[in-house]
Amino acid sequence: MNRNVVITGLGAVTPIGNTAPVFWQGLLAGRSGIAPITRFDASRLPTRIAGEVKDFKPEPFMDPKEARRTDLFVQFAAAAAQEAIQDAGLDKTPPVANRAGAIIGTGIGGISTLEAQHKNMLEKGPSRISPFFIPMMIANMASGFISIRWNFKGPNLATVSACSSGANAIGDAFDVIRENKADVMVAGGAEATITELCFAGFSSFDA
Repeated sequence: MNRNVVITGLGAVTPIGNTAPVFWQGLLAGRSGIAPITRFDASRLPTRIAGEVKDFKPEPFMDPKEARRTDLFVQFAAAAAQEAIQDAGLDKTPPVANRAGAIIGTGIGGISTLEAQHKNMLEKGPSRISPFFIPMMIANMASGFISIRWNFKGPNLATVSACSSGANAIGDAFDVIRENKADVMVAGGAEATITELCFAGFSSFDA
């Protein structure tokens, strides 16, 4: 028999707020997060505006050493997951590890890490590629980090379906619980694609 599924906690890191309540108030107020790009010099590109996450610091969610070894999209996912877990009260009443999991969607994954390591390759050679390059870049690292951090030993995977990746992750997590494969799932999406290479690529669509 299929089980009922409920959402018990929310978390958000967005261009209009880095917590779910601030994000919601921004939506109600009609606030826009679109502004000139500050993460890199966009003067060569036809598009120079984006929805950047502002004033985000990973340190409240991971120590500085962990932050250096995780791509920005993983940091966003970890921050939102921590808020959702606390909102659900799971930090006070930990779920049974074998019955909890994570599904985090991403369309592109660790693109900023890929760009940085490719630059190292071209300028300094293969010996200067970080041993953390692949673990930082791969799409399932957000769900992996969350499961490791909170000792989830149930289903753990990433959905990759372009702009619908996060929605697909939530739908898949719904099915996992409904089909009694887990009791608790952290689900959502994370992306950090405001990089020069990404913008050049997306801008080429309209060239």
